[in-house]
Amino acid sequence: MILCGGTGTRLWPLSRSTYPKQYWNLIGENNQTLLQQTQERLKGINEVNQPIFICHEDHRFIVAEQIRQINVEANSIVLEPTGRNTAPAIAIAALQALKQDNDPLLLVLAADHEIRDIDKFHNTINASKSYAEEGRLVTFGIVPTGPETGYGYIEAIEPLNPNKLTGIDIARFVEKPNKETAEKFLKDKRFTWNSGMFLFKASAVINELTKYEPDLISYCKTSLEQGKTDLDFLRLNKTSFEKCPNLAIDVAVMEKTSLGTVLPLNAGWSDVGSWKTLWETEDKTSDGNVIKGNVISESSNNCYLRSENRLLVGIGLEKIVAIETDDAVLISNIEDTQKVKEIVKTLERQGAPQGKAHRKIYRPWGNFTSVVEGTRWQVKKIEVNPGARLSLQMHHHRAEHWVVVKGTALVEKDNEKKLLKENQSTYIPLGCKHRLSNPGKLPVELIEVQSGDYLGEDDIVRFEDIYGRIEK
Repeated sequence: MILCGGTGTRLWPLSRSTYPKQYWNLIGENNQTLLQQTQERLKGINEVNQPIFICHEDHRFIVAEQIRQINVEANSIVLEPTGRNTAPAIAIAALQALKQDNDPLLLVLAADHEIRDIDKFHNTINASKSYAEEGRLVTFGIVPTGPETGYGYIEAIEPLNPNKLTGIDIARFVEKPNKETAEKFLKDKRFTWNSGMFLFKASAVINELTKYEPDLISYCKTSLEQGKTDLDFLRLNKTSFEKCPNLAIDVAVMEKTSLGTVLPLNAGWSDVGSWKTLWETEDKTSDGNVIKGNVISESSNNCYLRSENRLLVGIGLEKIVAIETDDAVLISNIEDTQKVKEIVKTLERQGAPQGKAHRKIYRPWGNFTSVVEGTRWQVKKIEVNPGARLSLQMHHHRAEHWVVVKGTALVEKDNEKKLLKENQSTYIPLGCKHRLSNPGKLPVELIEVQSGDYLGEDDIVRFEDIYGRIEK
């Protein structure tokens, strides 16, 4: 199972709640997202079945599209109506796996990690199978490379040998330590970083959850039993799932169980948790810089410079992070990037849209980008994927003008259909029942001009929708 939750706020302004870090290409040169890389690195491990993805319902079409791009068919894409940490998510996946198989091993991975040495990763997974088959709850301890205070630690009952893939019983879990304690842990081979990756029998983790968190298991079972299939997704029952305790699997089970086993993982792991982490793990220029996108660097050293759109120029910089997006720019000392999370909280308190969403918003049919807006009007660029179509809808508060700038669009207005080609336009009056489709094999791009007394995205009344977005 691949856990796709989390908002990755420390990687703002790129990662935001509507499009978090696991869905971005942040590392490597293959243009794959972190989610896609997580799935792809499983190639070469024997007997890996189709994956179960657990994600927030708002991200369902992003997950579906990204796994389609790498030709992966999911066992399930399970939709959480709200975030409830890793214990409920793992419980749901284990229950789902038991419905479909005879007590399989469940490999739990996060969608937002980097692992550089794939062979070592595979060897460690393969070495852990025998322990999991015996009923042990296996986790993978990352061999520390420094006195890290941003990670939790796992203490084994005896020293671990990074070159010997032997499982050792777990003595305890330790929360993020201070610098002095972390330095002591670094010298003690019993301690490893807590990776949040696991391997266990589905029945084994369910049994331990039932023992230590019976209410959680009860609510998860009910939310799964009362869930509904929605297109390619499994939508959990909201009422039951929201009653689940908000617990990490470490707190719910691993800190209490006597079945915990840890294996050392020394495979170039990173949780891709901050801009500093990305700078540390990525390949650098001779000046120690990581350069991404449309960037010119002159006399700058040890910087992370990334541009998504406009030209970014850095001159005479030292240990600076500079991130450009279409609506926000971050400039920070590389040592202070952990504080970005607090800036996001401030933006959210202020109601600033940059705290949660990008100007480019993804939808199951494509995307739209806000270009410019006034008091009673705004302009958007809309892109519709081949074969896709928007819902049949109407608006109470706004009218729209559409101008096709690329491709051919099929426009439906009050039951009348018309093809529009490049440089052709149409007007959608307030209250008109309408729909936009792309009948071709290339994306359709158009400019939409909205005008009215209210321009919010919630001013949509849907009558038909192939993506199941009509409340029943």
